[in-house]
This record gives sequence, C-alpha cells and structure tokens, in this order.
Amino acid sequence: MKEGLHPEYNKTTITCACGNVLEVGSTKTDLKVDICSKCHPYWTGNLKQNTTGGIVDKFKKKYGLE
Repeated sequence: MKEGLHPEYNKTTITCACGNVLEVGSTKTDLKVDICSKCHPYWTGNLKQNTTGGIVDKFKKKYGLE
C-alpha cells in the first residue's frame, strides 16, 4: 500500500444504548449507537407482524366470498 494514502485501521468498540459492546475493526474510533442486533425487534423476535391479512382478505371475509 502507498504511504499516507490509506486511513488508519484500528480496533474499535461499538457501544449500544442497551449496553451491548462489540469490538470490530474500523477507521473510526469508539462509536455509540442507539440500536444493535441484540436489542433490535427484528433480531430478537419481538417484531409485530400483521397476520390479519390485507384489504382483499377483509373484503372476502366481509362479503362471504371465501
């Protein structure tokens, strides 16, 4: 690699608001984030999903077309 062209690549700690700490390599120094894979609803399984169906299903149910 050329000298002085590339940024410094160091070990960095990422701290989440939930308290989770990750160590990664980055060109930035210590980072603070609001949400991580430990507390995000998608990854924890707490994501609310709409299981009632869409507009077409509601129409069919309302008019007995099923």
